[in-house]
Order: sequence, then C-alpha cells, then structure tokens
Amino acid sequence: MASPSRFEPAPIKSRKQDPAWKHCHVFKDGEKVQLKCVYCSKVFRGGGIHRIKEHLATIKSSNASPCTSVPPDVRDQMQENLDSVTPKRRKTQKIGEGKMRIANESDANTELQFIEAADNLQPSSASGLFVSPEGTSSATGDRKKRGRKSSFTNANAVAANPTLLVADAAAPLNTVGLGVGAVCLNKTEFGADAVAPLNDTGSGAKQVNNQLHMAIGRFLFDIGAPLDAVNSVYFQPMIDALVSGASNSPMPSQNDLRGWILKNSVEEVKADVGKIAATWAKTGCSVLVDQQKTETKVMFNFLVNCPEGTVFLKSMDASGFLSSSDALYEHLKQVVEEVGVNNVLQVITNIEEQCVIATRRLADAFPSLYWTPCASCCLDMILRDFTKLDWIDTVIDQARSMTRFVYNHSVVLNMVRRYTFGIDVVEPAVTRSATNFTTLRRLVELKHNLQSMVTSQEWVDCPDSKKPGGLEMLDIVSNESFWSSCVLAIRLTNPLLRVLGIVCSKKQPAMGYVYAAMYRAKETIKKELVKRDAYMIYWEIIDRCWQQLWRHPLHVSGFYLNPKFFYSFELDMPKEIHSGMLDCIERLVPDIRVQDKIVKELHSYKNAVGDFGRKMAIRAREALLPAEWWSTYGASCPNLARLAVRILSQTCSSQGLNQNQAPFEQINDVRNCLEHQRLRDLFFVRCNLQLKQTNRACEDKDQHNYLDPISFDAMSVLEEWVRSDVYFEEFSNSDWMVLDQVAVNTMRLGPPVDGVDELGAGFDDYEVFDTRDDE
Repeated sequence: MASPSRFEPAPIKSRKQDPAWKHCHVFKDGEKVQLKCVYCSKVFRGGGIHRIKEHLATIKSSNASPCTSVPPDVRDQMQENLDSVTPKRRKTQKIGEGKMRIANESDANTELQFIEAADNLQPSSASGLFVSPEGTSSATGDRKKRGRKSSFTNANAVAANPTLLVADAAAPLNTVGLGVGAVCLNKTEFGADAVAPLNDTGSGAKQVNNQLHMAIGRFLFDIGAPLDAVNSVYFQPMIDALVSGASNSPMPSQNDLRGWILKNSVEEVKADVGKIAATWAKTGCSVLVDQQKTETKVMFNFLVNCPEGTVFLKSMDASGFLSSSDALYEHLKQVVEEVGVNNVLQVITNIEEQCVIATRRLADAFPSLYWTPCASCCLDMILRDFTKLDWIDTVIDQARSMTRFVYNHSVVLNMVRRYTFGIDVVEPAVTRSATNFTTLRRLVELKHNLQSMVTSQEWVDCPDSKKPGGLEMLDIVSNESFWSSCVLAIRLTNPLLRVLGIVCSKKQPAMGYVYAAMYRAKETIKKELVKRDAYMIYWEIIDRCWQQLWRHPLHVSGFYLNPKFFYSFELDMPKEIHSGMLDCIERLVPDIRVQDKIVKELHSYKNAVGDFGRKMAIRAREALLPAEWWSTYGASCPNLARLAVRILSQTCSSQGLNQNQAPFEQINDVRNCLEHQRLRDLFFVRCNLQLKQTNRACEDKDQHNYLDPISFDAMSVLEEWVRSDVYFEEFSNSDWMVLDQVAVNTMRLGPPVDGVDELGAGFDDYEVFDTRDDE
C-alpha cells in the first residue's frame, strides 16, 4: 500500500459534487494525486473517484479491493450511485453515436453545432440534435473556452425560433437543452406552447422526500421545538407508523395526548423504572442530585444510577430557600427511604455549601452510605484553574480570536471546511473548561491544513483575509511559538480529559477506574515537566480540587478491588488505600460477623488463592469489567465478592439530565392541583425517556449526531469560541445561506473519549499518592 507521507493534504474543491468525495482524503505532490479512504486508510494512486466509489461499494473488481470498514449506509449509497451511473454512460454513448450519424447526414452548409450531453440528460429513444446558444462552434469546438455555459440551451430562445432545431424523423419527441432547464418539444405541434419540462429519472422520489422534509420542518418551526428533536430515537418509529397502515387513522387530539396517551406513557415508564429498580439490591445504586438553573428558577433533580441505567425520580424547586439546607435534606431523606437504605451506597452532589451540609446530615442519619462530591465538577474546577495560568490563558485567547473570526465569516468558514475535509476547528466537550483544551487539541491536529489554507492563492484572493481578524489569523497560524504552547498545554491536560471521559462515560461504571486515572494524570504531568518546581504548580491545583476524592473510601476501594490494578503492584500498597478499603467494609456492611468474614476473604484475594489464581482469571483481569470479574471468579469469597460488585457498580458523577431537557418553569407556575400533578407526570415521562435514549446511545457505538458549532444547542459549551466580539452589523456581508452543506467527516481525531484501556499497570511512584491535607 502506498504511503502519502511525502504528499501534502489538499482541499476538495466545491465543484467536486460526487458523493464519494465526502469519504476520502486528497493528497498531492506536484501533479501527482493520491486518494485515501477515511475508513480503512487504503491509499489509491490512480483510478480517480470512480475507483474509490467501487472500493466503498465493496465491489470486487480489478480496479479496487473492497473496503472492510465502510459503514453500511455509505456502502449502500455508493452501490446505488454506481447503479445509476452505468445506464447514464450507456445513454451518453448512444447520444454520441447519434450525433455522429446526424453530423454525417447533415448538409455541409448547416450551421447547427453539437455539444456534449450532460450527465443528467434523459434522451428519448431516438437521439435528437443538441445545439449551442451561439451556434457557431465546430463539433469538437472550443468547449473549454465557453466553459459550462456551452452545455445549456436557452429554452425560450428555442421556443421562439424553431428553425434552430433539427430532429430525427423517427423521434416523436426532441430534447433541447441540457441540465435542469431541459425541455421536450413535440414535433407535430412545434411551437412555444409545446415547451414542457423534461421528467428526470428519480425526480419524483426526490420531490416526495422534499415535501416530507418540508412538512417536518414547518411543524417543528411552528411549535418552536429544538431542531435536534429529529435525533430522538422515537422520531423514526413515529414516521414509520405514519407511513404504514396507520396513515388512514385520525391524528390524536390535544385531549388524547393529555389523557389516555399520557396515562399509558406513565405506566410504561414506571414499568421500565421498576425493571431497573429490581437490580438495585444486587448492584447497589447511587442517588444523584443534579442542580439546574434558569434566569428565574433553581431546581434540584433527584435521579438514581446503577449499571442498568439512570432513572429520574422527582424534582424540587429550590428558588426560595437556596441559603438553607433543611429542605434539601428532607427531600434527600425521602428519596433514600423510597429507594431503600440498604440499596444506596452514596449520594453524589456538587460541592456548593448547602449540598455539602445537607448530605453530611444525611450520612449521619444513615451511617451505611457516603456523601461523594461530583467528580466531573471537581475536574471542571481543575481545568478552569489551569486556564487561569498566564501562559495558558494567552494561548487560549489567541486560539479563540482565530475561531471566532472563522465562525463569523461564511466565506472563510466554507474555505476552512474544504481544507479540513469537513472537520470543524472546535471540539465541544462536557464542560466549557474542558472545551478549551479539546479545541486546542483539534487545532493542533489540523495545523498543517490551516497553514496550507492561509498560504494558498484562494486565501490571498479572499476579501476577508485583508480584515484585521484575517491578518491576525495569518499571524497566529504562522507562529510556531503558538503551536508549541498549544502542544504543551495538550500534553498537560490530555490525561485530565481522559479522567473526565471515564467519569462521564455510560459504557461502564467509573468507580473502578477513576483513582488510577487521576494517578496517571499526575504521573504524566511529572514526566512531562521533570523539575519538581515546575510540576508542583499543577499538582497543587489538582490536590486542592481533588483532595476529598483522592482519600474518599469508595474511590480508594474501587482501585483496590480492580484486579487489573491491584495485582500490578510490585511493592506494598500505600496504607491509605488499605485503610480506605477497611473503612468501606465497616460502613457498608453493618453486620459485624459478615465484616469479619470479608476481612478473612481479603487474604485469598491478595494472594490469588483458589479461583483467583486460575489462568482464566489472570487473563480476564484486563478483559472483563471489574464487577464481572468478581461475579465470575469470586465464588470462593462470596461476602467479599458481593461487596466488590456493589462498590465497582457505582458512578462518580451527578450529571444526569442536559440543561435543555428539563423545562420545569411551567410546572411550578400552575396553581391547579390536578393540572400540576399532570405536568409533573409529563415531566417524569419526558426525563425518563431522555435518560433511556441516552442509555441506548451509549450502547450503539456507531451512533453519532453531529452538532454544528454555531447552532444554539452548542452555545452552552462553545460560546466563547464562536461568538462575535463586534456588532452584528459589521458582518453584513456574511450570510448563513451561502454556507456549504455540512458533510460530517467520520475520521477519528485525537485519543478516544473513554480511555480505560490506556491506564496500564504499575503504580510505583509513591510521591503521586502523597498529597497534602488542606485545612
């Protein structure tokens, strides 16, 4: 396979309309061109886009080997495109033969000239005569000089002057003009009234699709629904039901939706919640307190998480008593009792004062559970404090000035997307602080693409490049010091972004990994900076924000009970980790006889006795999730295995609902008790359907919904990177309607979001474990 190492990436020009261009990268070395498949990375040194298309369609031919990684929808699209191209080529060949025949039979004095047929021409059974508007060039004439205009005939001119048309006597219809404006003229009733549109193959289906899409758009625009509603897993089933036999059924009324449909939905959701709740006794669960704010309201949402998923229980309007922790404590107490005291291992909240006070009172009332600060909130604080360091703040400001210029100028944005093959130069993350560093990483990955763009003739000719923002962008992209600073910032924060990915992942519970992930983050920073005075600046930030979690018994026990990490210690494990494990035994297991049995069973685990020492168990230490490993090989230590499964099944983050998923204002504004109850049930249904959709999405590895960085939905995390710093009137020459259709590039950039496989083994740097206690 050829390597494009010496080839420079080249943009896909806007005139490239073939759908296969969206699924390959172009590299050039002078006049030599290579195409690279974005799915399997196979490189083609010749054959053009048709060869790539056969490759993606998985057609076995002498031109290209089938792609083994192409998504099914792309494969089907390429196959359909190839199927439609073959008949067109045959028709074009027939048209060429007809042109030659007519040319041979024509009078030498005839001034009618022939031009090439466009791909979308649909000729009749007998080929007609195609004429250029000028009518003066030769059959093989100056088509390049006339450009694309020579491929079209003015239908009105033809209708007004029928002598321009010469037809085959056998043809009942004659085609005049090419492309979209093509018309059919009836030979027997020749004249202006005979001009009619030419029916295009497939145009009927396309028209039906357009009508369907416009109908959906008008409905969503009318009700003011968020446009990402089409990403709902329930959207396609609704369309399928309408298209099927149910299309003749009457549509539900408002009373139907408020009545029996909502009632049935409540029962369905409660049944789903019941199935998840049935697993709490075995795996344990975590109560999550998710705080959400609007301009006028502050709400606490109470959710319950376990390996089977997250469910919504209730919400509380805290707008009137934010300074008091009593109401929050009472609601938390009710939730814990409803879920079951023996099922709850921890209550996770943010670290605001009223939450801390309320949950500590709760831990005193129920000694068998823990209060745990939200890990994602603590990580956000760490990253936010990193951005306050002068050199990182400067780098981020420079990068933001560049992205703000790009995303506020339509011509520049189109150009950037061509040079980056459709990849955006910003990358949203879970929080704004994390977005700062994921976007720096994205910019570094696209460095050569951006440098290629700002040194191109297209950039020089662009009027926007002469503006102050364009000149500043040129300086930044050409500044190697800027790129060096970006690379260092990425190296220092990538491990922390990995911790955040593990904490927020829905693929596996984070409790068995988060302690090791933070160890690796501190270790990486130390190795990167070497000198103690240098890395301690960042360690102090981490220790200040992470102190409560670094010593938290559940986090420590999750590390202790993960066999991948436990058996990788060559020396003695730090005493703080062993003490944290014992603390969990005392707190989570009230029965002292069971406590004593667990302590004895710890020796079998430590020495890999019995099933723990089997070759299968040793191989499975990394292959299985920690809780699955204990369920499989912990039968000889049943008490310890039960506790291990419960600890390793817990999450570390309280983030459950997205901010736009909880429209709770109207609930508390309603003063009728019956309608208030109905709205609460509607809210209950909506939240749990959203959570169920999130659980499904994490199971589907291929599901990815593109989020346009300039869309309203992206503003919560990307606003600082795409907002305008000047009045909108200054962008009067920018028009969103001229933006090219976004073609999402599927190429994976950067490290995976969830990096548990990269944590590795070996924890021999005891300085990392040693943290200072803050007062």
